[in-house]
Amino acid sequence: MIDDCLKLTTYFGERDRTDHAFVADAILDVYGRRRVETSTLLRGAAGFGVKHHLRTDRLLTLSEDLPLVSIAVDRRERIEAVLEEVKAIRRRGLITLERARMLSGALRPADLAAEPSLPAKLTIYVGRQQKVYGMPAHLAVCDLLHRRGIAGATVLLGVDGTARGERKRARFFGRNADVPMMIVAVGDGPRIARVLPELGGLLRHPLLSLERVTVCKRDGELLARPPSLPGPDAEGLRQWQKLMVFGSEGTVVDGAAQHLTLIRRLRESGARGATVLRGIWGFHGDHPPHGDRLLQLRRHVPVVTIVIDRPEAIDESFAIIDDVTRERGLVTSEIVPALEAITEERRFGGLHLARHTSDADIR
Repeated sequence: MIDDCLKLTTYFGERDRTDHAFVADAILDVYGRRRVETSTLLRGAAGFGVKHHLRTDRLLTLSEDLPLVSIAVDRRERIEAVLEEVKAIRRRGLITLERARMLSGALRPADLAAEPSLPAKLTIYVGRQQKVYGMPAHLAVCDLLHRRGIAGATVLLGVDGTARGERKRARFFGRNADVPMMIVAVGDGPRIARVLPELGGLLRHPLLSLERVTVCKRDGELLARPPSLPGPDAEGLRQWQKLMVFGSEGTVVDGAAQHLTLIRRLRESGARGATVLRGIWGFHGDHPPHGDRLLQLRRHVPVVTIVIDRPEAIDESFAIIDDVTRERGLVTSEIVPALEAITEERRFGGLHLARHTSDADIR
């Protein structure tokens, strides 16, 4: 178990280029060369950024430039070592740093925090064609998490990344067996802690990360509002907040898929940005694990919508999310201790981690 880890996340466009390559290739080249423990490149389904330019796979003219999200997790010193290279890649977009805890090898029930009853986000990293007792690993993991009462889990398919430091890139011709996938699960602390040894027994070479979250809503029930954050720390650094909405593409709100209604209303409200990731399998609440199947008239894959903004703007975004998830969906809130936004004209924010005594980090 490695306590002092960081998660580096970048948000940008599929067609964004540096001087000599696509931004996606440039970032993943850095992770591969630096042998980052685990990283995943995810292709989004819809989203918009500071300029409010809509990207979506629903319209052909806009589907050529879908949002991309790259996520890298490793020891603090290793992430800090790649950070300057990632920052130096010319592009527009968003970069965030978050604290995490990494687990691998023999897994034991984790001491999640001084308050173990608080919810946690558990991310399990597996290969596309990794098997568990003859069945795909992501199906076996979701089945276990559902049976153990975890609040929700979503499987996200990577198209590039690193696994234990080795570059694993999807190719048109090939099995792509080791290209990384992420299973993002949310649950209360005791349940997450108890399921860790079972995951360790299920997976041959388990690799997981833990982060602290607040569960705000579950299937229409308001459980908590996003927590109020303190002002700047002793060095004048401020924290940001992230909201994640876990739902299903088959859920319709106001005549459209829930996530599309959410994106439209957030964009109209002037929110700083939002990104939708489409999963391939998952569940939330008491609903059984599900994904695309043959002979379905409507897609039922899980979707995740991510919103990041300053605390003073999160209240307005949460009011929209609260209304759009009035019947279905799992909504979480997290602290983002460092963020930098990049436009053609300027950069704002910064990637020095804010520190507050009220931080609910997993320790």
